[in-house]
Amino acid sequence: MIKEIDKNEIAECVNVIRKSFLTVADEFGFTPENAPRFTAYATTEERLGYQLEYEHRLMAAYYDDGGKILGYYSLQYLENSECELNNLCVLPEFRHKMIGEALLEDAVARARSAGCKKMKIGIVEENKVLRRWYEAHEFIHTHAEKFDFFPFTCGYMEREL
Repeated sequence: MIKEIDKNEIAECVNVIRKSFLTVADEFGFTPENAPRFTAYATTEERLGYQLEYEHRLMAAYYDDGGKILGYYSLQYLENSECELNNLCVLPEFRHKMIGEALLEDAVARARSAGCKKMKIGIVEENKVLRRWYEAHEFIHTHAEKFDFFPFTCGYMEREL
């Protein structure tokens, strides 16, 4: 089941995000020292709480039958009927069970309901598997940008809704 999270579930969401993104960090050699702003290390309860309370991001999670969160995403509404999908993730032990697809479909449906016409995402450009996954779900790569504070290139993709 996918539903919006409650404020009291932020700590569990932080754990899901960190654990999920840590597999990417491990695969590509990101550490708290060389990439302190990478999602696996930079996500905190305070940050997510701020995004929920003050930025009014939509935050949703995929729950198992026992109410445990297995996956998560947030949507930030932008100008010009656009939104940004952030932190779409699934716990490593529950991947390849169509949970990511379900979360993405839910995000697209909620974005459309909110009047969004375009969804944007940012990914680790070097993560070719993830890029292909998003391309298989109608996202188009638009550009890449290198920042001094990351040991990787940021790739940007978007999808018309």
